[in-house]
Amino acid sequence: MATLLHIDSSVFPAEASASRVVTEAFRKHWQEEHPQGTVIYRDLAAQPVPHITADTHLAGFTDPATHTPEQAAAFAERVKLIEELEQADAVLIGAPMYNYTIPSTLKAWLDNVILMGRTAGETQSAKGTPVTIVASRGGSYAPGTPRESFEYVQNYLDAALGGGLGLEVHFIVPELTMATVNPAMADLVPLYEASRDRALEDAATKARELAKRVAA
Repeated sequence: MATLLHIDSSVFPAEASASRVVTEAFRKHWQEEHPQGTVIYRDLAAQPVPHITADTHLAGFTDPATHTPEQAAAFAERVKLIEELEQADAVLIGAPMYNYTIPSTLKAWLDNVILMGRTAGETQSAKGTPVTIVASRGGSYAPGTPRESFEYVQNYLDAALGGGLGLEVHFIVPELTMATVNPAMADLVPLYEASRDRALEDAATKARELAKRVAA
């Protein structure tokens, strides 16, 4: 049966989070195609993974037989996260933009799963796995907009997940999400609503497409 690794990182609950609404829609359509499948879910806001420490980092480059007790314990947690990625047939990530980049909790997860000699480098043990990233943001950072040069979510994740891990990266981008709460953006509410609706449609389409591809 197919396995979906679903990761959320928004600090807001589902009803207040633009990224969670879209990842939930994706997951729903995926599960309709794979009702007997497995979903591994990690809410990084509710249960953050440990940040990389010296013990965790050094253990990744040394023989396990030489690990100190501290290194062994820290590395075991890292391996668990890596194995979840390796076992997934598809990955879904909610990655809202905070201060022009990804949440620190998502960065901590990436630091754990990016391991040279296993997931990264010449081996890339999860290479080819499709990953759908819901990259929500309060404004617009699309090509041609005034803030295009401040876009460090898609650029970074494409490099880290695509270039670094060899994953097949797809983005869904709900934008202008602050239009309904920021009076200065009131005129942009229709554009936000159109972006939201398009993101939900894209989530449904991509989920069904990937689910059928994995099942084939």
